[in-house]
Amino acid sequence: MTHLHRPLRIGFIGWGAINQRVAELVRQRRGEQITFAVICLKDPADAQNVPAGTAVVTDPAHLENLALDLLVEAAGRGAVSEWGEAALKHAKAVIIASASAFCDDELLSRLVSTAATNGSQLLVPPGALAGVDAVAAASVLALDEVIHRIVKPPTAWQGTEAERLIHLDDIRVSETFFSGTARDAAARFPQNANVAAIIALSGLGLDKTQVELVADPGARGNRHELFARGDFGTMNVSIENRPLATNPKSSELAALSLVRLVESRFLPFVL
Repeated sequence: MTHLHRPLRIGFIGWGAINQRVAELVRQRRGEQITFAVICLKDPADAQNVPAGTAVVTDPAHLENLALDLLVEAAGRGAVSEWGEAALKHAKAVIIASASAFCDDELLSRLVSTAATNGSQLLVPPGALAGVDAVAAASVLALDEVIHRIVKPPTAWQGTEAERLIHLDDIRVSETFFSGTARDAAARFPQNANVAAIIALSGLGLDKTQVELVADPGARGNRHELFARGDFGTMNVSIENRPLATNPKSSELAALSLVRLVESRFLPFVL
């Protein structure tokens, strides 16, 4: 953590529903303590409702000399590959929300190496899931099993590979349409199962963490059920999140977890 006596200079990689929500909440809560310095976009046409005074760049090389304290990524796994190395070279810390990008082992290794070389930090939020800190702590000893079950309404799975695996419009009862590793789930369903990569990286890894994806017409929100067993004991965690109003594939808590990480960079007391 860096306790600053000047406004925190923040940039955003991507300017979709999640980062706009993060910016809205951070400005409401910490307006005088932050400056929105830059928004990184692939297409300048996406620069809608950009805060006044915020630069828009489309080339990672343009991050140089911006004196950034923090960059917040929420643009999809392709953006992690495109912007990640430059971000870690030119910002003190980078928050990566699109953890499904880390299914690429070589990319993750390269980013960690870049962070180490440049004295920056690569931060991964818990997203919409509770229990990530407990799994990470439990992994200090032997972990035997981690199962992550993701339950969402059928509408939340529309526009994904789920449409090839199940008839979403015909579902009348809860149906599990995918069961496999966290690597496979996060790679095939990056918008819906991105958080599966986060829990996997905190514990058993992408190839040993098991994930089940469920479409449930009775689901009121996006639910995550986590089971872990190991030398620490056993854990069962369940959380049901409200969908993000502007993107039902994501949860409000995914944005809130980013807000918390942003604020942790300058608060003198952090839990």
